Amino acid sequence: MTIDKRIYIILGTRPEAIKLAPVIQLFQHSPGFQTQVILTGQHREMVEQVMQLFQLKADRDLEIMQPQQSLTDITCRSLRGLEELFKQGKPDLVLVQGDTTTAFAATLAAFYQQISVGHVEAGLRTDDLFNPYPEEANRRLISQLTQLHFAPTPLAVENLQRSGVLGEVHLTGNTVIDALLNVARSEPACRIPGMEWEKYRVLLATVHRRENWGEPLQGIAEGFLQILDKFPDTALVLPLHRNPTVREPLQAILGNHPRIFLTEPLDYAELVGAIMRSHLLLTDSGGLQEEAPSLGKPVLVLRETTERPEAVAAGTAKLVGTKPQSIVSTAAELLSNPAAYEAMANAINPFGDGYAAERILQIVQNYLGRT
Repeated sequence: MTIDKRIYIILGTRPEAIKLAPVIQLFQHSPGFQTQVILTGQHREMVEQVMQLFQLKADRDLEIMQPQQSLTDITCRSLRGLEELFKQGKPDLVLVQGDTTTAFAATLAAFYQQISVGHVEAGLRTDDLFNPYPEEANRRLISQLTQLHFAPTPLAVENLQRSGVLGEVHLTGNTVIDALLNVARSEPACRIPGMEWEKYRVLLATVHRRENWGEPLQGIAEGFLQILDKFPDTALVLPLHRNPTVREPLQAILGNHPRIFLTEPLDYAELVGAIMRSHLLLTDSGGLQEEAPSLGKPVLVLRETTERPEAVAAGTAKLVGTKPQSIVSTAAELLSNPAAYEAMANAINPFGDGYAAERILQIVQNYLGRT
């Protein structure tokens, strides 16, 4: 390429920042590209932690975040801010990641300016439009407007082909594995006051999804208590989401247990350190379903559906839902049956080999060389 191509990479949440960090680093160090990193501000402090960890700086921040913001607020303010940036900068390609409202709004804003979009982690599906909400709708809408689909797995490729999308579909692996392996090489610490990692078999839990608010969240918390009661050699580490709708019920139900350690959100390096030191993960997070198997940790998925059935098929994860009985019985099997635990811990991670970002860079180079 003799003329630099302008690449705008848009992100708003911590998972986007983690999964786009390897992509940003490669594009910023590759000749032929002028790369701009744009934050919407959908999440604030958690994104800043990731940016610092990977030594990245944003070129622009729309600063849209407001207390109690709705999906409509996020979408409208992102569309307005990105419209101005896209008109001024005229990027050749906009890169978005995943299924957040930021990713959807950025894709729509690019479409309105007739700018090509590349979608990192394309093709995930549950086939239930309201579960997870709004992510399933976001990723489906993004797929219809995207020119370059970067699918993490063969199943994601099949999903896109079955959807009849118009853009190019490429199998790349998932960039989260690139980020994870990069951070894990430094063997990061995770210091939690009062927590002695070597004293317990530690269960690392995260809960935040909108569809788990209310009664499902209470069921999950009750399941945690029953596991700890059944296995006195276990402890639970649970970084609390900042949203009070999630945070306050968990504090009320779990806050007084001597082997439960409720913490503020861990930065990404600390989270990787916690995964490395834990025995088992219980989570409704999509990213952790992908990351933990690369570090040999079984994952119990606290959801009724998952857009990552590859993990279940590969044996690295089990879908246990939000009912206490199901959570406890599955965890008890892994905590009491070494053979069952080892089978999950040693299963091969289906989500990637750590070279997804390099494949994405090559595909974009080829695409923009033709346009």
